[in-house]
Amino acid sequence: MQSIPVGLVGVTGYTGMELARILAVHPVLKLTRATSRAEAGKPLKAIYPFLEGFPAGDVGISAPDAADLAASCKLVFLAVPHGAAMDYAAELLAAGLKVVDLSADFRLHDAGVYADWYNQDHRHPHLLPEAVYGLPELNSDRLKTAKLTANPGCYPTSVILGLAPALKNGLIELTDIVADSKSGASGAGRKAATAMLFCEVHDSFRAYNLGKHRHTPEIEQELSKLAGAAITLSFNPHLLPIDRGILSTIYTKLTRVLAVEDIHALYAAHYADKPWVRVLPVGKLPETRYVRGTMFCDIGLVVDPRTNRLIVVSAIDNLCRGASGQAVACANLMSGLPVDAGLFLAPMMP
Repeated sequence: MQSIPVGLVGVTGYTGMELARILAVHPVLKLTRATSRAEAGKPLKAIYPFLEGFPAGDVGISAPDAADLAASCKLVFLAVPHGAAMDYAAELLAAGLKVVDLSADFRLHDAGVYADWYNQDHRHPHLLPEAVYGLPELNSDRLKTAKLTANPGCYPTSVILGLAPALKNGLIELTDIVADSKSGASGAGRKAATAMLFCEVHDSFRAYNLGKHRHTPEIEQELSKLAGAAITLSFNPHLLPIDRGILSTIYTKLTRVLAVEDIHALYAAHYADKPWVRVLPVGKLPETRYVRGTMFCDIGLVVDPRTNRLIVVSAIDNLCRGASGQAVACANLMSGLPVDAGLFLAPMMP
């Protein structure tokens, strides 16, 4: 099959790094342009030595230029912060390119909600209805015709996949949902910050942004669509002293008395044709190490009969499934490729 040239705007962060790793061995999507103002003029392997010996490592880093990207690429990944991505997206879409945005700029349908949570106005609200939320298990058909994809956040991916079958089957109450999520340090990005220094993170465990994390409205928006009714949940993130991975423990109230075996059967049926979601056998619970570096979302189910709660535990890799790998899956669908092209990845063990 003929290769499809793609570009990467913002190559120096962890999501840009992970995209470079995945695209280096993709059978069809060929990394042709990589941009960074700070690193312009260098080959990609100069900042990422792990790309030595791969053709992608020889790609020259340049300053972002929409005309050059339009002349060289069919699709562009935006791995830049929220606020900056929306302007790049508007310019690249106008130049005729397809865009996968890894920031939060196009995830929320309501520009007012975006302004409330991200403390800035959305400068291109006319593009919000055009953006397709890039969760392949939910929106694969729409992604096949999308010009602009809003790549989901890492925490939302773990929570939405964990709750989708329960909501679609009316298993749980729509109130009193609590998502307790733990992420590795790479989820905070690559910028220098005292709170993320080794001695601040290692051998410790802490909560942060309780009740006010910016992924909250994204989770509520997508869960509400699944439920067909407005959902407000309590989302509580924590920082784990590991490099990568997310473990979400989600507490819900069952609408009726159900055995865990029956719920497991419904979950297994829901994801029967979604091979990246692995519903673990009853009695087994996910661990971050078993999804490291992959597209898998492992789900474990527990029913607490004393409280009539369904407890859902989900595990993903925050950089691959929760960001860059998912972006490549969306790009695959947008390019007419199988969703798993270049993404048949086994977990990195130990």
